[in-house]
Amino acid sequence: MKIDMHSHFFPAITQDEAAHLDPLRAPWLHRDGAKGQIMVGDKPFRPVHDVLWDPARRIEHLDEQGLDIQIMCATPVMFGYDAPIERALPWAQRMNDRAMQMTVGHESRLKVLAQVPLQDLEAACAEASRARAIGHVGVQIGNHVGNHDLDQEHLVSFLDHCGRNDIPVLVHPWDMMGGERMRKWMLPWLVAMPAETQLGILSLILSGAFERLPESLRICFAHGGGGFAFLLGRVDNAWRHRDIVRQDCPQLPSSYVKRFFVDSAVFDPGALQLLVEVMGSERVMLGSDSPFPLGEQQIGSGVAHHPTLAEADKSRILGGNAQAFFNLH
Repeated sequence: MKIDMHSHFFPAITQDEAAHLDPLRAPWLHRDGAKGQIMVGDKPFRPVHDVLWDPARRIEHLDEQGLDIQIMCATPVMFGYDAPIERALPWAQRMNDRAMQMTVGHESRLKVLAQVPLQDLEAACAEASRARAIGHVGVQIGNHVGNHDLDQEHLVSFLDHCGRNDIPVLVHPWDMMGGERMRKWMLPWLVAMPAETQLGILSLILSGAFERLPESLRICFAHGGGGFAFLLGRVDNAWRHRDIVRQDCPQLPSSYVKRFFVDSAVFDPGALQLLVEVMGSERVMLGSDSPFPLGEQQIGSGVAHHPTLAEADKSRILGGNAQAFFNLH
């Protein structure tokens, strides 16, 4: 079984449809045959191709890649967290319905994670539950809403809702830090994006949020957890020697790795080896970040052809862990 649990889609949103969210800043898709451009208002955002929006092409892609199942989630520019809730909730509902439409006829192979209007707790919980009921296998959320990280009370309450209602969660970095210092060379994606992911994990650990969240919460962080695995020793050292690091976190930070999962999108055998050593092979799942250029181009090859991972570990990472995490049959 080969399951890619981190891939993206972007439906064929028209400019008029996007205007219902925000006529100046909402994303939409300009298509030219098999090629396209995600637009934000009138500005080009990212060149894309038809695997992103065409389910028939997506299935061809799965066959080419030897994938049994692929789990799709929104391209983060679709989140709409800064919009008024009276616009953001209908937008999320529309996008989630469009996502389910992409799976029609391919329900056994294409699965989707819902987006929610995370700026409003009640609306986010309601939409997460509605989406689960209509067939979504979980939700994808950004790692922050404005200046609020995952330890903010209403975001912890949302995670609590997911944990108590059998709704798996994928946390994806977005709206990256850095500003003017990262204008070139895709530095926001190469530097700030991993940092955002590590910040999301540490905000839950060091705030003590994991102490308040149910153990039933199934939560996964994208991109191998960013810099978390490599820098965990630094965090443990700080916890041992600085009381301001310990003040809200009763246990050694590394003891919380059993509370969350990461995907395998690290693109290097040494990095994957370290990730498995830190997290345990039972908490790493195949994730490609497909179909974007920064994703894994031969999905699963980094795991399947790893020179030192045991075959049992490879099997868990390639499919077994995701099968259990998302309760796929």
